[in-house]
Amino acid sequence: MTLPPWHNKVSNTAQIGGIETSVLDNGSGRGTRIAWINTGTGLRYKVVLDRAMDIADAFYNQHSLAWLSHVGITPPEPFSDQGIDWLRTFTGGLLTTCGLTHVGGPEQDAYGSRGLHGHISHTPAEIESIVQPDPARGLLDMSITGRMKETRVFGPSLELRRTISGTLGQATIRIHDEVINRANTPAPHMLLYHFNFGWPLVDEGTDILWQGSWQTREGGLNGETFREGNHFRKCPAPQESHNGTGEAVAFIDIRPDESGLCSTGLYNDNLKLALALRFPKNQLPWLTNWQHWGKGEYVTGIEPGTHPPIGQAQAREQGSLLRIEPGQSRTYDLELEVLTDSTLIHEFVSKYI
Repeated sequence: MTLPPWHNKVSNTAQIGGIETSVLDNGSGRGTRIAWINTGTGLRYKVVLDRAMDIADAFYNQHSLAWLSHVGITPPEPFSDQGIDWLRTFTGGLLTTCGLTHVGGPEQDAYGSRGLHGHISHTPAEIESIVQPDPARGLLDMSITGRMKETRVFGPSLELRRTISGTLGQATIRIHDEVINRANTPAPHMLLYHFNFGWPLVDEGTDILWQGSWQTREGGLNGETFREGNHFRKCPAPQESHNGTGEAVAFIDIRPDESGLCSTGLYNDNLKLALALRFPKNQLPWLTNWQHWGKGEYVTGIEPGTHPPIGQAQAREQGSLLRIEPGQSRTYDLELEVLTDSTLIHEFVSKYI
């Protein structure tokens, strides 16, 4: 067992970092359970336990990493699943989970009616465990695990078991998800990790880092933004054309490395700060890049998924809609890492620029 050099200088681990749970008591989020996680490196973030254990605020030292919408955190609204009602309570935040059976716009077909991006983000967690670090015993890992049930009588009945973990002294967030079919019939399955990044990490000149073949979503400002010859991997100044509903979206068949691991992220040269997002290609084969450069609503989304957000109907028509059999499960693993060391930044960024 290797003890950290400061182990005999600290009486309470919270002086270094760890997990602290609480309940918001003011504003639109009043009554919502949260957990603040502090890695002891300058990276700290807020897990919203009542919203599928998604992540709202996230900071590295004085720098915010995440984009927050005007509404901020709200309690779960289980019936906010019609049309585009999902947008009314869209926190943004570092992560909003979309699915578990549908990702994409509102639609209706012979299999039912589905609202924007599905139900799961409005599901409170049943917390299974909180593991605190114990530096005095050489234990620096910490984690929080919970279960969210997206279910109804007659099905489908899917359960998301999520563990968010980290290590004191490392500027990383690890997410391990398991989606389990608890029903007695097969269930359709789509999942999208809607990571939302904002100022100051995202600023004029910030590089958006990904590799792979891409296609644009129909409509919007896609032809204006995602076109050959345009620097769409470089964040622009706020754009008048992106005010209101102006946005551009690309679907990317992301390219993995030799081990099958995909990497994407952002680099702000002015801050000398990079964020790397990694995940296995065989779990999450698609990446969506959402760009919305409106004034006062300035954000880019980097979104790994089982599918691009095309909706259940189109995925079924294409033959790509996943099915989880009764009692079976699928697992997903993602890691975010904040990079400040110039050598590590160069090693990461040089693959893309």
